[in-house]
Amino acid sequence: MIKIRTKLLIYFTVIVLFTLVISYVQNQSHERAFDLYEESLNHLFLKNEISQKTKDTYQSLYTYVLEPLEDNLSNYEENRRELLSLQERLLNTESFMGDAILMKNYQHLMDSFLEQSDNTINGVNEQKVQVYSYHLNEAEKTQQYIHDTTLDIINRELTSHQQLYPIIEQKVNYTNKMGTAIFISILLLGILFALWFSNGITKTITHLTDAAEQISAGSFTGKDVQVSTKDELWFLTKTFNQMKENINHSVKEIEEKARLKELLKETELRSLQNQINPHFLFNTLNTISKTAYIEDAERTSELISSVSALLRYNLGDIDKAIVLGDEVEIVKEYFFIQKTRFGDRVQFEENIEESCLTTPIPCLTLQPIVENAFMHGVEEMKKGAKIQLTIYEKNHFVFIEVRDNGVGMDKETVEKLFHPQESEAFSTTKRTGHSTGIGLINVISRLQLFDSQNEVRVDSQLGQGTTVTIKLVKQGHPINKPKEGRNRT
Repeated sequence: MIKIRTKLLIYFTVIVLFTLVISYVQNQSHERAFDLYEESLNHLFLKNEISQKTKDTYQSLYTYVLEPLEDNLSNYEENRRELLSLQERLLNTESFMGDAILMKNYQHLMDSFLEQSDNTINGVNEQKVQVYSYHLNEAEKTQQYIHDTTLDIINRELTSHQQLYPIIEQKVNYTNKMGTAIFISILLLGILFALWFSNGITKTITHLTDAAEQISAGSFTGKDVQVSTKDELWFLTKTFNQMKENINHSVKEIEEKARLKELLKETELRSLQNQINPHFLFNTLNTISKTAYIEDAERTSELISSVSALLRYNLGDIDKAIVLGDEVEIVKEYFFIQKTRFGDRVQFEENIEESCLTTPIPCLTLQPIVENAFMHGVEEMKKGAKIQLTIYEKNHFVFIEVRDNGVGMDKETVEKLFHPQESEAFSTTKRTGHSTGIGLINVISRLQLFDSQNEVRVDSQLGQGTTVTIKLVKQGHPINKPKEGRNRT
């Protein structure tokens, strides 16, 4: 994630570097023009100095011829050494506008002058008047040639420089204009970047403000705020979107819990409606059971006892703490009653792991599912009806399966079980079950309210039966171990 401060530092650094580069290029261009101008002047000064030094050397030579004294000879030799030094400098410079022939001729004139001067000194030392007179005269002519040639060369170079200076000036002006254009371009690009950068910040803040206003108005369904660059605003936007999602999730949970509590109140109300003088009813059923037993009607006595136990459980306190074993015992009583009623038309199979029976479970959970399987699954079948109850443990979870081979349900009916708000009449007004008045939708809602980790799955197809699977969290500390029920056959 690149911070906004880092982006600004990079931006200003690039602007400063471009400005420094432009200034450096302009300065180098000016220095090259100045160096070229200074070099041309040095060439002219060097040639003029050679011409002057040649003249001084001839004067000192002429003085020595007139007065062959030691001081005059020393003066001549000093001038000669300086002239040789100037000649060496001339050889190391690129002059004469690239004319090698002119350069060679000029060098030959200087060599010839020095040679005639040396011959003159030798003639004076040997006192040969004719010899040093001839060489002195030749040295004078050569010196004059050098002077005239120097003036000609200087004149030609000045003429050439007159044509070169406008070109140099044009290049300098071009460099200045190009630098100015680049500087203006950088300035414009900088302004455009500043506008783009500030617009990106203000646009994101505006979107966050609009989204915050929607949330304050109670709307959590708006689109997430999107940011293309990864900086502090990206992190802020990501956090804001997550916060909105969490708030939306919390609101939905609150609404769902309110709906589940409403269903629970309705269940309690129905339970109260069913509690019509329960003690009188239980006492009456027990009296009938004992009378049947006295009259040797044991089967009738057991049937009445099962009905009494079933009603006592269903009309009891719905908020009491129970375990899975209690629900299994009531289901067995229900199985016995239905087996007595329908005989061989229906078969009940049980496959239960004893270790699972201590798992806590909401009251009236398993019996409504079994009643639903009987009423809507196999009750209308003439023969071959089967209901299976399977309870087992897997990966620290307890699984309860109620399977029937009845008529089954279509996909739409299954969906309504998990979305009761889409069909209010389906979930509240329709009475389900023989003894409880509690439907499968109510059972699903109460299981979710009991523990959010509980899960219910319904698998069904028309003509192929239905399987309801409940997944419960297995508790580490059991509440009470249930009593052993009667083994009905």
